[in-house]
Amino acid sequence: MRRLPLADLEAFAAVAELRSFRKAAALRGISATSLSDAMRRLEARLRVRLLTRTTRSVTLTDAGQQLLARLSPALSDIATMLDGLSDVGDTPSGTLRLNVPTIVAQVILPPIVVRFLRAHPRISIEIIAENTYSDVFAKGYDAGVRYDERLELDMIAVPLGPRSQRFMTVASPDYLKTHGTPSHPEDLLKHSCIRHRFLSGVMPPWEFEREGAVVRIDPPSLVITNSLEVAKASAIAGLGVMSSFSEFIEDEVANGALLPILEDWCAPFSGPFIYYPSRKHMPPPLRAFLDFIKAEK
Repeated sequence: MRRLPLADLEAFAAVAELRSFRKAAALRGISATSLSDAMRRLEARLRVRLLTRTTRSVTLTDAGQQLLARLSPALSDIATMLDGLSDVGDTPSGTLRLNVPTIVAQVILPPIVVRFLRAHPRISIEIIAENTYSDVFAKGYDAGVRYDERLELDMIAVPLGPRSQRFMTVASPDYLKTHGTPSHPEDLLKHSCIRHRFLSGVMPPWEFEREGAVVRIDPPSLVITNSLEVAKASAIAGLGVMSSFSEFIEDEVANGALLPILEDWCAPFSGPFIYYPSRKHMPPPLRAFLDFIKAEK
């Protein structure tokens, strides 16, 4: 049985996940040369190449992919164990690592996190906002936040934040004055629209519902972006019709910069959930956070 240095395995995981020696070195606070030395030692001990390195990129070999798939959960479990050992009495400590959608990071989590950290001064929190649906636990996160249509069936899900949300379809007063106000979702096929495309390349259709009738359309796109801020600025500037979470545009609707349209077609949907795998040894920071949000209901 080979005994491999934990530090070298951690170095490999950092390089493999970031696909960069420079970024991994910065994250770990060491030099890229030290990381290269660690990779050479590890590959020599295993007698197999784990990474393919060029001047422009770092990619995983098949052996590297297999090692990373097994190593990431193991490193996460070690971090969880160490967090547990750092507890003093009944006061939880350590770092809570969350992966959440952008809209949740912007409008739902901030006030919750402020209250939680004030109640638990020995816990720190790391929040990564992204709209891609990858295996967050393989990446070392304690929990993820998703909406119910994206939840895995084998996960434990706990409601987080508002239990009902809805999209609003809006446009600027100048745009509506020039182009007219749609009275039915299909009217949007004749309008310029501002669409959201995920980093995965997916650009979901717009969905409307009224009295059980569902209309899905793929309207023409004048602006396509993965940035909510760019979409909102474009709508305010009069470039087209935008559909987004009501919480994200409520201030602009309140001050008249954007006007809601098709309001009777904008049905509510379920709010987000924090989800995590069923584990006997839950990280203390995650347990504290779950207890906190349950108590706030």
